Amino acid sequence: MIVRTVCFPLIILCAVPASAIELPFNVVPGERQLVLDDAGIAKVENLTRTMHRPRKKGAVIRPNWPLGVKSVQARTAPVWDPQEKVFKFWDCAATPPGLSAQGIGGSGYYESTDGLHWSQPPLVQMEFKEWPLNNYIKLTLNGKHYRTDYVAYDPVDPDPTRRFKCALPPHGFAVSPNGRDWRAVDGPSIPSGDEANFSFDHKGKLFILTVKRPGPNGRSVYLATSKDFTNWTDHGLIFHSDDLDQEIGRKRILVRSADPTLQQIVANDPSRWNTDVYNMGVFRYESIYIGTPTMYHATGPSADGTNTDGFHLVELACSRDLTNWLRLGDREPFIGASRLDSGAYDLTGMIGPSNAVVRGDELWLYYTAGKYRRSPAEPDFDDGAVCLAVLRRDGFVSLDATESVGTVLTKRFVLPSTKLLVNIKATAGEAQIELLDENDKGVARSTRMTGDLLRTPVEWEAGDLATLKGKSVSLRIQLRNAQLYSYWVE
Repeated sequence: MIVRTVCFPLIILCAVPASAIELPFNVVPGERQLVLDDAGIAKVENLTRTMHRPRKKGAVIRPNWPLGVKSVQARTAPVWDPQEKVFKFWDCAATPPGLSAQGIGGSGYYESTDGLHWSQPPLVQMEFKEWPLNNYIKLTLNGKHYRTDYVAYDPVDPDPTRRFKCALPPHGFAVSPNGRDWRAVDGPSIPSGDEANFSFDHKGKLFILTVKRPGPNGRSVYLATSKDFTNWTDHGLIFHSDDLDQEIGRKRILVRSADPTLQQIVANDPSRWNTDVYNMGVFRYESIYIGTPTMYHATGPSADGTNTDGFHLVELACSRDLTNWLRLGDREPFIGASRLDSGAYDLTGMIGPSNAVVRGDELWLYYTAGKYRRSPAEPDFDDGAVCLAVLRRDGFVSLDATESVGTVLTKRFVLPSTKLLVNIKATAGEAQIELLDENDKGVARSTRMTGDLLRTPVEWEAGDLATLKGKSVSLRIQLRNAQLYSYWVE
């Protein structure tokens, strides 16, 4: 499989027009500084920004075919439980017909030690004669069953019975000691359609809930946050499609319709063409917030005429304040459709990852994949699964140099420590770093660095960082045939 990258000029596009706020630039020890935007950058010369697409690894959770389940989906990311030493995961849209016919819906629960092979522990919470030892979670409010798949883990809650937290928009919230046994708790009703995402910013101690509501051009993203999981602030609309998305969407529909290697959409009525935001995962990663907007391209009516046929593409965005968002990669897909001959599930539908799971020097991104939006005349029996894609650590975007030397100059910051590390790929080139004082005078110079430097301490051939701790400095990073992903201090 070929993994493509997307290069684009240093132009930033806003999802919701707003005045950018110049924030102080701080380098916190242990927090990686990424290059997705210009928040910490003073000057760039002869470099190109590149968005990198993750490598698809295929399905890790498939539907329960013997029970008649055709699709399994997820709206959360796996959580590592340090007490039980397993990853925990929750699904949605995987209720078997035997339970759905009784008006019972819910979520399935999974565990894994490696993030690849997932078991279905017998919870025996839901009575189901076709599968007595099932993994279904039972949470009822006023006699109605609710999904528990918008989950975040809160390791700092002093009450161990509330470490796992779940959003139930628009019906409140729930907590659990283990991710299996849930109870509802008091909380406001956050208005929402049938799509949401929930995450916890551990460093900022902030709960982040994005929900779907109507907005410009259709489905749009709204934000609610909380510091204590009790009192919530509804920030309103933060992300929606615009006129450029409509233009790009029309081109994508035409290109897809002319490509026989892609799954063709059943209904195609140009009067119904529209692009909106189906879902958007939002999570903090290191020093920045990442957004994974799932852009939905409607092409025609659904089978019963109540909705639309179409396809999804996952894009990438970033923010420093959760309300002003920058579209990355020139709005090209971050996760796109697989080809018909690939054997993959993500032929038509995909819902972007809700968070990134750090696994050593990689980021594991779990996303929902579907073969169809509206089933063709002869569909496969199983048409949806939870899939995994893998990205280099910090690897969303890099600043790239060719044979000609390129330079990035950071904004000044107070040096909090004397150990500088970098994530640079210079397997065919080299990189060198210079430390400048508050008068832009060079006071330290690194050795020339080569190789795949995923988390490499910088060695200095001139200067002493110990004398600069607590002082205002900036970094001048020179690259030749190399890619800069991040830097940080420890």
